[in-house]
Amino acid sequence: MPKGYIIGNIDLKDGEAYKPYSARNDILVPRHGGKFLARGGSSEILEGAAHPRHVIIEFPSYDAALAFYNDPEYQENMKIRQACSDGTIIAVEGI
Repeated sequence: MPKGYIIGNIDLKDGEAYKPYSARNDILVPRHGGKFLARGGSSEILEGAAHPRHVIIEFPSYDAALAFYNDPEYQENMKIRQACSDGTIIAVEGI
């Protein structure tokens, strides 16, 4: 079964307000079998446009990635991210 990924491109407006969101994800992501592959750090846009912060989370399957995103606890946590950042979140099925 192909793995699933959640990819986020984020532009933080308030890094301090974002910290509780990030800390809660340290609990929620593993509950769905996920692990962080990239979480901030250095990056360079080689083509096109993107937000400056990048997050890649790997899950055992595409369905597990969607289950994480749709989890009511994550949906509540997501409100923190939405209040202090702008971005794009994408679910991708691996090969």
